Amino acid sequence: MSASSLVADKVWKQIESTHTVNDDQLYILHFLFGKNFEGATRIVDQRGVKRISGNPSGRFIFQVTGESRKKDQYLCFAENFCACYSFFYDVVNRGEQLCCKHQLAARLAASLGSYVEVKVSDEELALLLSKI
Repeated sequence: MSASSLVADKVWKQIESTHTVNDDQLYILHFLFGKNFEGATRIVDQRGVKRISGNPSGRFIFQVTGESRKKDQYLCFAENFCACYSFFYDVVNRGEQLCCKHQLAARLAASLGSYVEVKVSDEELALLLSKI
């Protein structure tokens, strides 16, 4: 794990513990993630993050609305995967980013508790995941 990842994890844990974010934390996250973090904050402000939870297992995935005019929906696991093009191109292929803005939006919304909760059956969740 990189030093940047360790710093980010510490900040995320602080935010999760209080469900609030202060200016210092915003500054650190912006420094680490740049324009991706700016996009993530806009998505969270617009209530663009859904947490889709399976019942009875409690397993979940996030569905994050993109910022394009098409308002595409991307399925992601906040810490390690997003179905968007940027994740595969900038994060996986080129290694230029630690994560995409959709992952950041999911992580921020989860840390603040500011997502829309959607409950589905485990079967529906499995079907959704099979389309990734």
